[in-house]
Amino acid sequence: MLTRDEVFAVLQTVPDPEVPVISVVELGVVRDVDITPDGVTVTMTPTYSGCPAMREMEADVKAALLARGVRNVTVRMTLSPAWTTDWIGEEAREKLRRYGIAPPGRADQGGFVTLTRARPAVACPFCGSTDTVLQSEFGSTACKAIHSCRACGSPFDEFKAL
Repeated sequence: MLTRDEVFAVLQTVPDPEVPVISVVELGVVRDVDITPDGVTVTMTPTYSGCPAMREMEADVKAALLARGVRNVTVRMTLSPAWTTDWIGEEAREKLRRYGIAPPGRADQGGFVTLTRARPAVACPFCGSTDTVLQSEFGSTACKAIHSCRACGSPFDEFKAL
């Protein structure tokens, strides 16, 4: 049987299916691991309750652990506490930036995300300029918005803070 650290090391190799430059652990959706003689239970929190990538993440987590010899893998989903982009670590934020996605800012403490609130300028992941324009609150996935940079002319996604 794998140790807790070994299970987390395996899960670090499971990429987010929508943003494959970071793992499900780096994304912050893996909340806990419970190891018993019968197998491993991984507790995950979806980025939002309707996230279509969660089924893929669950299947990938199971496949990775089964490939490492774990006989029985259970993935348990929990909605509490609610996932927040604050669970994405600094190293993962830098990976997002290098990949061409503006990492999320800090989420509002105790507030609700709305589409009408004033938003701070988003730095371009390519040139670092904050002379950027929000093109659409809705990007390639629900967790991203589309921007463009006036300085270098590049379009880019922003991982929205939640």
